[in-house]
Amino acid sequence: MRINPYSGREIWFLTGSQDLYGPEALACVEEQSRALVAILNDSAQLPLKVVWKPVCKERDGIRRIVLDANADNACVGVMMWMHTFSPAKNWVLGLKALDVPLMHLHTQASPHLPWSSIDMDYMNLNQSAHGDREFGYILTRMGIRRKTVVGHVSYEHTRREIATWMRAAVGWAELHETRVARIGDNMRNVAVTEGDKTEAEIALGVAVNTWPVNEAVDAVASVGDADVETLIEEYVATYRVAGDLMPGAARHNSLREAARQEIGLRRFLADRNASAFTDTFEDLGGLKQLPGLAVQRLMAEGYGFGAEGDWKTAVLVRLAKVMGYGLPGGASLMEDYCYEMAPGSERILGAHMLEICPSLTGSTPSLEIHPLDIGGREDPVRLVFDTDPGEAVVVALSDMRDRFRLTANVVDVVGPSEPLDNLPVASAVWVPRPDFSTSVRCWLAAGGAHHTVMTTQCGLDVWRDFATVAEMELAAIDSDTSVTAFEDRLAWNNVYWRMAQSV
Repeated sequence: MRINPYSGREIWFLTGSQDLYGPEALACVEEQSRALVAILNDSAQLPLKVVWKPVCKERDGIRRIVLDANADNACVGVMMWMHTFSPAKNWVLGLKALDVPLMHLHTQASPHLPWSSIDMDYMNLNQSAHGDREFGYILTRMGIRRKTVVGHVSYEHTRREIATWMRAAVGWAELHETRVARIGDNMRNVAVTEGDKTEAEIALGVAVNTWPVNEAVDAVASVGDADVETLIEEYVATYRVAGDLMPGAARHNSLREAARQEIGLRRFLADRNASAFTDTFEDLGGLKQLPGLAVQRLMAEGYGFGAEGDWKTAVLVRLAKVMGYGLPGGASLMEDYCYEMAPGSERILGAHMLEICPSLTGSTPSLEIHPLDIGGREDPVRLVFDTDPGEAVVVALSDMRDRFRLTANVVDVVGPSEPLDNLPVASAVWVPRPDFSTSVRCWLAAGGAHHTVMTTQCGLDVWRDFATVAEMELAAIDSDTSVTAFEDRLAWNNVYWRMAQSV
């Protein structure tokens, strides 16, 4: 991504106590909570800065600092820790007002007990073992969804959990600034790519709107030849460009048109402050090619994209790009295309007509041109490559009428069994967990879409934390999933989510 989505964002650290313990004890509380924040900020594991705030002692002050957190654009979440016994009623008004994601950090000042010297003064000061239980009670009674992390901040596993939640919190904040530009409409007669765009803004904060395709056409047409020449030089330096696309070769004009599309679409999106977009081959207006290379490179920069008007997948791709920023791997639009169903060798071949993001490979893609029967335009240019082997997650966002559902499957990208010499698009081949039959049956039961985001950056733990932050349903398929338990969970989810909405 060209712009760091974590820059300028932060997490506030709120420490709970009360005046009962006197100024000397409160001074110690402040010193120790500051020390924990320093440990967190000294760690390279965390993608965000943690900002210490004064010790929270009474309800008016707690409500005030929560309102400040809500109003500060830099604050994307709060961590709360009850150092001593902080009476939970003090937190009620603040928790009622809280709009940003909450992480309950259950820790203590030191990971070790001073066994030989421990006395009642130490015990009275270090009461988080039951102070946090008081806090957990009020969170549960008030029905507040949160991430709970248990462990000392000096431990790697504790910081790893905190970092995962931070990424989810930034993803949630980013969605509230995300604008999806739909260039044209949805692919005709397709159900799963439709959805309630108004509810998406209510539930997720993302704005989804449509522009006529010829506004994008005008942006492409306005691109000058000098800018095209500069971008083609970048193509030649970056990719293995097919001979017939090189300057002076027979089909070089097709590459020039692809470069013009990339520049024009980037300007079109920038002018509308959009960080995600869709197009559809059924509504290309005056575009000479269905955008392929342009879409691939825009995704590689961090834009979300959904094919055939699929704005929900565009949102997911953008979300995965933001949450995975700085981690190895990438994220892309993906589509389940074909199966290898031989017993013991089952796997899924995923691809799309053109638009798979090159962030999924560390190799140098090949820049090629091939016929495309769909769309009725000139043959489009595209990057061709195989996705690198490794663990990934494929995630779909489905509109279930009364709510949005995330369906996620942990998979292992394994590469093709034989070279895909005749496949003229980028692709990924994976083995779904826990196995092919269980995965597919569960996916179908969940109503998971055929368009997904494939991410090799964000594991299932990030998506779980995001679902908690966003108060969304997550139907997860992993190594421990069984069909019976999964279908039972879906049935109970239907009851839970419908009841929760009526409360």
